[in-house]
Amino acid sequence: MNMKKRWRELLKQPGLILIPGAYDALSARIIEAQGFDAIVAGGYAAVGSLLAQPDGGQSNMRDFAEHYGRIVDAVNVPVYVDADTGFGGVHNVRQAVRAFEKAGVAGMFIGDQVFPNRCGYLPGKEIVPVDDILSKLAAAVDAKSDPDFFIAARTDAYAIDGLNAAIDRANMFLETGVDMAMAQGADTLEEVERVLKEIPGPHLANQSHAAGKAKTTLDELEAMGYNGVVFPSAALFAAVGGVTRAMQAIKQDRSFEKVSDELCSLDEYYDIVQLQGHNSLERKYVQAAEGIINKNTKVPI
Repeated sequence: MNMKKRWRELLKQPGLILIPGAYDALSARIIEAQGFDAIVAGGYAAVGSLLAQPDGGQSNMRDFAEHYGRIVDAVNVPVYVDADTGFGGVHNVRQAVRAFEKAGVAGMFIGDQVFPNRCGYLPGKEIVPVDDILSKLAAAVDAKSDPDFFIAARTDAYAIDGLNAAIDRANMFLETGVDMAMAQGADTLEEVERVLKEIPGPHLANQSHAAGKAKTTLDELEAMGYNGVVFPSAALFAAVGGVTRAMQAIKQDRSFEKVSDELCSLDEYYDIVQLQGHNSLERKYVQAAEGIINKNTKVPI
């Protein structure tokens, strides 16, 4: 299945597609196993899981390409990813597009913050002049080798210059040929209504734990016409909570008894990591080798 085409199909289908975030290949496999049709992978979860640090733009393009590639290889659903600010100027952006395409992701989004990029919900953000981001978006669109590769642009102008500025920027972004423009931080019902009305779609809402309590419900977002909602940090926060409680149980109680219901069983774990298929493939190759040996072995008369 062409995951780029599948991603575009999902954004066009009726209803609200729910897109959890993966922080590594295992979490991506778990998300897929629960029946979700797509996955998002972003810098917030990547930097947290890989470096145990807040998202302040510490990782480079090749780090992300490798990280996203492992996630893509673990699943058979589209993976939509964060490309920060494009990792530099127009030539860096072109390299990023090519690297992420090779990694197998279905699409990516680029933001208009100054380098180093930081999580959109953290303080201290700055944005680049509009001509800077427009040139990078034009470079991104020009660099893709597959016309189905999805490129989105995100502006953080809302937190700095307000909603009007964010909407103006988003509409200029679309003129470069990108597939979607997002106004980061416009989360209230009134703001969402303006975004949907004044920025041509498709539209993805963002319900990140970094933003605090969600200001809109999924039913409200669906009723207003959003195509999907990303939950970029849900798996990450679940993992931190689960591991913390398990380690507290060992330390304080010298037992898993209190958290046993939260732990997966051995069979469940082996299902997720596909042990049976792994072993079957190994037997297949061993049998192939044995067949060759038997065919070429001279049997004494």
